[in-house]
Amino acid sequence: MPQLPCVLLVDDDDTTNYLNRLLLERLGVAAHILVAPNGRQALDLLPAHCPEPGAPTCPVLILLDINMPVMNGFEFLEAYAQLPPARRGASVVLMLTTSLNPQDADRLRTLPAAGTIIKPLSRAKVAQLLHEHFGHPLPAL
Repeated sequence: MPQLPCVLLVDDDDTTNYLNRLLLERLGVAAHILVAPNGRQALDLLPAHCPEPGAPTCPVLILLDINMPVMNGFEFLEAYAQLPPARRGASVVLMLTTSLNPQDADRLRTLPAAGTIIKPLSRAKVAQLLHEHFGHPLPAL
């Protein structure tokens, strides 16, 4: 099974980004892993890494925190929804959060996110998201 070309981690917690990146690298999930500390920097990364849909450094998976400074996850999704459909369609966006707030879940249903994953990210959660959103298992190590 081939790796995902690129994953984008968006979280203001350096430790979370480090651990998630380490997990994805150890599992051999992605050829490239990008990291942004907030939604604004994540949006700024997209034009450089996605000059066209399908570019090898264009994230096909975005794991997005809700609560961040500068631009939070909901604000990112609102801005992301304004991108051209070809750019949006190239990525699966999942909220990676600790929030169990029903209002957050209701708001998320109106935005271009494929779902939520409760932190922390784990091998089992990665396996499930790969199966559910990409139709394949974890890479064989």
